[in-house]
This record gives sequence, structure tokens and C-alpha cells, in this order.
Amino acid sequence: MHTPDRARLQVVTGPMFAGKSEELLRRVRRARIAGLTVELVNHALDDRRGTGMVSSHSGLSISSRTVADATALVDATLGRDLGIVAIDEAQFFGPALVGAVEELVADGVTVIVAGLCVTFDGRPFEPLPALMATAEDVLKLTAVCAVCGADAAFHQRLAPGEVVDARLPTPEQVGGVESYQARCRRHFTGGALSTR
Repeated sequence: MHTPDRARLQVVTGPMFAGKSEELLRRVRRARIAGLTVELVNHALDDRRGTGMVSSHSGLSISSRTVADATALVDATLGRDLGIVAIDEAQFFGPALVGAVEELVADGVTVIVAGLCVTFDGRPFEPLPALMATAEDVLKLTAVCAVCGADAAFHQRLAPGEVVDARLPTPEQVGGVESYQARCRRHFTGGALSTR
């Protein structure tokens, strides 16, 4: 259901383990209960729990469309009678996602984007900062610091090393608890694991 006057951009962001995918799935379920047509999309690089599925670390999951880039996202969704396009792991789409999202919103589709806003070394992680700047609604979540239990706005790679996946547009590696840990500002070092 196209509603150009009501189309919005919503961003759910934060570090790893903050519940971004869980919040995205909650919004998708609510929209479907409300009778909206929703297309849930995930990037092809995130195959940790299999393709065609968005899942949270807590075990929630919903089937999704898997696409390789922002162009494929637009091709799969633009011009359809969709109320919402929900995008998980948005950071893997790179800066081209900004234009794709703008195109969908201009077409009357509400877009909900979930993804990391900070890299493992503490830098802004595009395209999330750019999307946050133009969104009508931004929810920035925190995780729990693995060292002290405080709110964690960062995630830290557990072992140093170069990027092993050349397909990624960023220095991140696809991984979970085996590769990363949530950290508060006090315990975040921006590099390999530290317990100071």
C-alpha cells in the first residue's frame, strides 16, 4: 500500500549484540499484524544462520529475501505495492544504500533499516550515519559490556588480524560471539581484545 504522504525512513542502530535485528523483526511482525505488505531483506554476505532468513542472537527468525547489493534491493522492491521494506545488516550494502532508500521512500514505501553505526575500531560505519541524518525515526540501542556490564556503544574484535573477506565494503568481518564482544567506552580499545 503506497502512501507517499506517510512514507518514512526509520533506522535501528547500535553495536553488535544490541538487539537491532530483534527490534527489526518486532516491527515487521507488528506491521504484518496491522495488515501491511512487508518485504524483509537481508544482504547475501550475512549467511551465518543460512540464506533467506533474518534472525536475532536471541533466536527469533523470519524468512527474508536475500540480495547482493543496493541495486538488487531496488530491483526486488521498487514499484511493488509494499507498505514497508525492512532491511537487516544495512552496513553490508555500503554507501549506495542511501540512494536506494531515498528512491523507495520517494515511491511511497516506509523503509526500516537496521545495522551497525560503528566499526570494530570505533569509527562511523557508513551508510548508517548518513541514513540516521535523514531519518524521521532513529533508535540507537546499546549492548551490555562484556567486561563490566555497563551500557556498550561499541563492539570489539577479539583477535587482531586483517580482513579475510574481500567482498565486504568495510574492514569488518562477518561474525558473532566467536569474533566480537560488546564494550563500553571505558573498556573499548579499538583493536584486539583487552580486559583493562
